Amino acid sequence: MAPTIAYFQALLAEHPDHPVLVYEVGGAYDTAGQEETARGYYERALALGLEGDVLRRCLCQYASTLRWLAELDESLAVLDRARREFPDSDSVRVFRALTLNDAQRPDEAVAELLSVVTGHAEVTDLGRWTVGLRGLAQWLADGRPE
Repeated sequence: MAPTIAYFQALLAEHPDHPVLVYEVGGAYDTAGQEETARGYYERALALGLEGDVLRRCLCQYASTLRWLAELDESLAVLDRARREFPDSDSVRVFRALTLNDAQRPDEAVAELLSVVTGHAEVTDLGRWTVGLRGLAQWLADGRPE
């Protein structure tokens, strides 16, 4: 990733307040396993004002970085924002499930993943089980009520 980071850093020197470029530098550091450095770039990119799909991607990657840094409450807060802004995003829900799992909330994590999968039942072989799996997802999300 060093060549990619160097390339983006050179561009960033020319355009220091370009939010998408700041985000891309963060992503390069993230891919290189330098989560703490990536975090700062993600936060700066968000402060500079990302929009649309790039905002969604940044929120997912930022939340994932926070998860790797064991800042699970912060990760969930970022993902909750992402879910409000992108309610139909499967990627947001999958990253949220990963954080829920790391936060020792496996039922909620499985419920989130089941909701994603059953939302696309028409392209899977779930067929007849879709309704039941959706019910199971809700039951798990509700804390297994009796």
